Amino acid sequence: MSNRIQAAFDKLKHQKRKALIPFVTAGDPSPAMTVPLMHALVKSGADVLELGVPFSDPMADGPTIQRASERALKQGVSLRSVLGMVAEFRKQDQATPVVLMGYGNPIEAMGWEGFSQRCAEVGVDGVLTVDFPPEESHDAFEHLQRHNIAPIFLLAPTTKDERIAQVAKLARGYVYYVSLKGVTGSGNLDLSAISEKMPALRKYIQLPIGVGFGIRDAETAKAVAKLCDGVVVGSRIVQEIEDSTAQNVIENVSHLVQGLRQAVDQA
Repeated sequence: MSNRIQAAFDKLKHQKRKALIPFVTAGDPSPAMTVPLMHALVKSGADVLELGVPFSDPMADGPTIQRASERALKQGVSLRSVLGMVAEFRKQDQATPVVLMGYGNPIEAMGWEGFSQRCAEVGVDGVLTVDFPPEESHDAFEHLQRHNIAPIFLLAPTTKDERIAQVAKLARGYVYYVSLKGVTGSGNLDLSAISEKMPALRKYIQLPIGVGFGIRDAETAKAVAKLCDGVVVGSRIVQEIEDSTAQNVIENVSHLVQGLRQAVDQA
């Protein structure tokens, strides 16, 4: 598994802190802004970066992230260009873990072996494919693991124990618990439901658990951080990018993430 992801969580554990894991869509608001935004996220307190690979039919994503995907695709952003962005980011930052998050089609088109090899070359640490359940993906994940890339899985409130156990066997890096039924950015979080689900997850999963979907402000981030090892924030950051101009996007996103960092640290 990726040593960078493990190193990040080990360091946080030692400091008795929780991970802040922001998500942005590669190529949004423009391809030229992605790497500067990644550096700004790290500077503002991100521990792990989730970089969305734009896709034409992002079924797990709500309208905010769908629009970000559309904006990136209109500007010609492909899986290959996303890998190029990671290579560019690594010229200055060798420490921060980068996880690609997306869908199976673009990877299938490139081929899992070629994709995994390229991920290793550019410095990708983990891959989360939303529409690739563990039951169907042994070959894909063998390629990733051979190149020391962590396969990262989603678990949901409706996930049964036997499935949690299965994911626990295959997962590396961390496990992403989806705190809501529905798409990204939807609904209100039920903190008691997350807290009730955690013992069932911990029973099988030794890895750190990150919680995401529906974390929209500092208060919620702080409450969620008390229940898990990492807080994933996506739609709220992508919304900030959409609402900003090219001139103030870095400043606005940095300000938002700094607030989330402070809240997570107060947990």
